[in-house]
Amino acid sequence: MILVTGGMGYIGSHTVVELQTKGFDVIIVDNLSNSSIEVLDGIKAITGKRPIFEKLDLREKSKVAGLFQQYPEIEGVIHFAASKAVGESMELPLLYYENNLGVLVYLLQELNKKNASSFIFSSSCTVYGQADEQPISEKAPIKPAESPYGNTKQIGEEIIRDTCRASSNINAIALRYFNPIGAHESGKIGELPLGVPQNLVPFITQTAVGLREQLFVFGDDYPTDDGTCIRDYIHVVDLAKAHVTALERLIKRKNQSNYEVFNLGTGKGTSVLEVIKSFERVSGQRLNYSIVERRQGDVVEAFADTTMANEVLGWKAISSLDKAMASAWTWEKIIMNFKENKR
Repeated sequence: MILVTGGMGYIGSHTVVELQTKGFDVIIVDNLSNSSIEVLDGIKAITGKRPIFEKLDLREKSKVAGLFQQYPEIEGVIHFAASKAVGESMELPLLYYENNLGVLVYLLQELNKKNASSFIFSSSCTVYGQADEQPISEKAPIKPAESPYGNTKQIGEEIIRDTCRASSNINAIALRYFNPIGAHESGKIGELPLGVPQNLVPFITQTAVGLREQLFVFGDDYPTDDGTCIRDYIHVVDLAKAHVTALERLIKRKNQSNYEVFNLGTGKGTSVLEVIKSFERVSGQRLNYSIVERRQGDVVEAFADTTMANEVLGWKAISSLDKAMASAWTWEKIIMNFKENKR
């Protein structure tokens, strides 16, 4: 049985679908602070099976211990549960350190009681900051974090590495994501931000559907071809499949050490304006956007060197930007129709 923390969230729910499709038994733990119980219906509609669900706040150490006692068959954990808004982390740093690091420690303590267990950590390309070279490889230096959120990812990786160095009971892989976008092709699950979206693509789709008046592009004077920031946008389904591949690598003991790190991206950088053009191309919609001043903290460009993921992990992103944007648009329209029908 695989425990997926934060499994009701965006990446978590897509990963649960891929796990169940591969025949894994899954238990989801989520406190629903940034997700909806209806996600379970979407997972069942796609896979034909409803995963076990426990509503739980993992910040309570005794509850974490009780969970592992209740489900002794847990052999692996994919850990998504974390607070993730950069801006909020600047205002509430202690909340982020408690939630993102305390929970991690509690999970590792329970896994360390088992003879052999697998742990997949949801990390981030934010650990690199503004890298000196592009594309960014796993050997790139880890720069000082620019936010408490980014710092929790750096410290989280250090905690896992130190735990694996001290114990042979845990095999772990940290997956450093670049920029997940899109939705499941079924239209049953997708990105559902609460409040104002923090990410580009849901802001694009919400603007197109009329929920947002206008999209702001932060700066067009960066040293890039069109002056806008460049990121590596990866389809969330490709990303979800990478988690299953990583888990199987650990279960089959194909890992070269008991702690490994892989970048997850497409290996291609795409500018903000190119993302907008892709959306307009696949949707047939003209997007209302305007250029405004740069946003503090944005790096100029970041895209992945995926050689390790492709050749060592045995995974490769296959979906195009247009496919990802089309799925995001389909999902947005489904959400809008659902809300209108509930009125």
